[in-house]
Amino acid sequence: MTRILEGLYSWLSFVPRITVRNILEIIIITFLVYEILFWIKNTRAWTLLKGIVVILGFSVLAYLLQLDTILWIIEKGAFLATTALMIIFQPELRKALEQLGSQNLITGILSFDDSKDSGGFTDKTINELVKGSIEMAKVKTGALMVIERGVSLKEIERTGIEINGLVTSQLLINIFEHNTPLHDGAVVIRGNRIAAATCYLPLSDNMAISKDLGTRHRAAVGISETTDSITVVVSEETGRISVAEGGWLRRVSDGEELKKILSAALKKDDGKDNKRFKIWKGRRKNEGKAHK
Repeated sequence: MTRILEGLYSWLSFVPRITVRNILEIIIITFLVYEILFWIKNTRAWTLLKGIVVILGFSVLAYLLQLDTILWIIEKGAFLATTALMIIFQPELRKALEQLGSQNLITGILSFDDSKDSGGFTDKTINELVKGSIEMAKVKTGALMVIERGVSLKEIERTGIEINGLVTSQLLINIFEHNTPLHDGAVVIRGNRIAAATCYLPLSDNMAISKDLGTRHRAAVGISETTDSITVVVSEETGRISVAEGGWLRRVSDGEELKKILSAALKKDDGKDNKRFKIWKGRRKNEGKAHK
């Protein structure tokens, strides 16, 4: 028995002791990593991060194959690349620091109130979008409605005016009515709510886009090239309805076709946000206020 205890003691001596301080450090590091990834996810840095992963994978491959020249180039260019990234993403870094100083960390982390959460898309929301689009098409009211999916549109939302209202055909029609303060620009739709209006979208430089299409359609294609959003466009000149997704513009013949497109694109995204622990549910709800 003594030998067994001595052997067990000698084995346990190799296991590091975990103290309360170690547990506290683990919690802090986990929280910081989560915050950094959450910030990256809501900025252009998310696409950049995927590119960095590809470069790192290429570097590992070059190391395994002993490609010394390529490794030398990567090593010498790493410092310049880091400096360039700091310059390119200076606006995002500044906004992140502003958010860190303005938000209430306690309520942001431990908010259990999900009564105002926008949730996923419902059939009612899709029907309201279709109804509003058809009504505006009849009277040739130009409209541009960007629907957020996986990639955050917070940067686009900050260029406009906060609305935070339920998606209804009446509200959409009122926003895009001629000679109203909010009619110019795009609306950003998140879940079942209109997050913002009069938002500016990046224009596509795709030369294959028809010259008959104006700035509104080029903007719809532009945002679909940089994000996974789906955009509904109503032409002010012809009253035609189009849908932009993945850098492509598709004309819609009637309301039923538009409903099928939206249902197919949005229903598969419904419920993804519910996979996150409820303890974090207050974050996205309060995120818009933190950016102000």
